[in-house]
Amino acid sequence: MKFLNEITGTKYPFIQGGMANIATGEFAAACSNAGALGIIGSGGMNVEKLEENIHICRSLTDKPFGVNLMLMNPDTDQMADLVAREKIPVITTGAGNPGKYLSRWKESGSLIFPVSASVLLALRLVRDGVDGIIAEGTESGGHVGEMTTMTLVPQMRDALPENVPVIAAGGIADGRQLAAAFALGACGAQMGTCLLVSSECPIHKNYKEAILKAGDNATVVTGRTVNSPTRILKNKMARQYIRREKEGAEQMELEKFTLGSLRKAVFDGNTSEGSLMAGQVCGQLKEIRPVAKIFESIMRGAQETAGSLSRNIASGSADHQ
Repeated sequence: MKFLNEITGTKYPFIQGGMANIATGEFAAACSNAGALGIIGSGGMNVEKLEENIHICRSLTDKPFGVNLMLMNPDTDQMADLVAREKIPVITTGAGNPGKYLSRWKESGSLIFPVSASVLLALRLVRDGVDGIIAEGTESGGHVGEMTTMTLVPQMRDALPENVPVIAAGGIADGRQLAAAFALGACGAQMGTCLLVSSECPIHKNYKEAILKAGDNATVVTGRTVNSPTRILKNKMARQYIRREKEGAEQMELEKFTLGSLRKAVFDGNTSEGSLMAGQVCGQLKEIRPVAKIFESIMRGAQETAGSLSRNIASGSADHQ
């Protein structure tokens, strides 16, 4: 099995999550310069803004980077043309099937890694010709599926051809979790929540502080009843949303709670009415560090964990002979 960094040409087998309104060209460049595959998140951007951020990223790094396209965006067709013209090294996608864009993207030399929360969708995507799958568990922040990373990654690995890379996402914030992802069959990891508390991340300081203060049970999933499950930190908006969900509110009413709520969190620092998207690892995050330190610590921790496990398993096996 090739590790992700051998495929993407990066130092570490990491992808920075393409978080809407957060993953700017500047932030993607910082992550690429620190050894991961930085990703520009097109969510919250129009075509002109995405092009601007691609050029910003290119001006700040000579390392590989990528673009994430949310396929429900009404500008997706134009954005798909843009990333092909720009010959983006890696394209990640979410919220749909990128099938109709694949031939053009491949002609421009891009690798395509869609996010999938189910084996069935992943199989279809691989048949359509994608280069790998980001298997995202429900532990992640933002829009989520039902399966955990612990259950999804091994089933994805078993179901897909051996030459198709599987990248684990959701619930990875330190070396122990990265080592576990490797053990489950992943060749690398996509991370988002642990990077929100990086010094380079452009979110409001109130958002960062809310994550640093979060405990192990600080997140909740809203929107299950309207088929839009989203994991966020518990706050006033989340409590109101869930109360109305339980009372049977319809989608249009529930959307009033979330209209512009991510921007309120990211730009305004409104921690009571904003949508503070975060994964379940938030309770592990205790300090703000540069992305380079975060990546280095996670990689070193995974190597130490793997070495310790190997010694312990060998010792346990010898004890029973």
